[in-house]
Amino acid sequence: MLTNTRSDRVRSVKALTRRAVRHREGLFLAEGPQAVCEAVRFRPDVVRDLYAVPEAAARHAAILEEADGQGIHVHEVSPEVLAAMCDTSAPQGLLAVCRPVDVPLADVLGTDPRLVVVLTNVRDPGNAGTVIRGADAAGADAVLVSDASVDVYNPKVVRSTVGSLFHLPVVTGVPVPRLLSSLREAGVRLLAADGSGATVLDDADLSGRHAWVMGNEAWGLEPEVRDACDEVVRVPIHGHAESLNLAMAATICLYASASAHRGTRRNG
Repeated sequence: MLTNTRSDRVRSVKALTRRAVRHREGLFLAEGPQAVCEAVRFRPDVVRDLYAVPEAAARHAAILEEADGQGIHVHEVSPEVLAAMCDTSAPQGLLAVCRPVDVPLADVLGTDPRLVVVLTNVRDPGNAGTVIRGADAAGADAVLVSDASVDVYNPKVVRSTVGSLFHLPVVTGVPVPRLLSSLREAGVRLLAADGSGATVLDDADLSGRHAWVMGNEAWGLEPEVRDACDEVVRVPIHGHAESLNLAMAATICLYASASAHRGTRRNG
């Protein structure tokens, strides 16, 4: 069992909570049983090491056995060591060190995606992670995260995805203009989600291939981005709320698209 909280291994894992170190080392952290479970089951190829406290090792023995069977290094650590490694102050007993899972934009476009979501300037880690989780639940083909958005390997983003980061393709680090132009060239219609939209979500044509383009939490979509889209769509607010949370709005839009696509398949 690893018990020394000041060891080089502990310090090197803890350092992955910093973006510069993640970029340099090509590694990131997945904290908690759900994230670790999804990483082991769906992307064991990217899991380099797994750390577990004795109680969690006993409770989640099946995950550890599966990891060991996949050739993943499993280390038992004291609760103090795990706490020293993690970003959160209350770790849940399991931690995985993983290699990046993002894919090139060309790979996504090569699959003729029907539904994707584009994050242009999303800065809040919880919002970014929740959009990835919502996209996964709605059956989207990919999430495209611009270079102006938060790092998807930020521990708070990873935790917010609750394992969905390991389920669907995620593109990172691409400038917004290139994302939009590449989607348009691939025949994907661009729908800007914005409160100023002339089209209400219920009236939008969501039957074809399209991308939801989402803006910043505070100021929404930049005018040039909104103007570059094919249509601006708003989610109706029927009560007295001033606006919707970005992740909530994105999930509503994605589920509307998923319903439209299911209806198209049934009718077709």
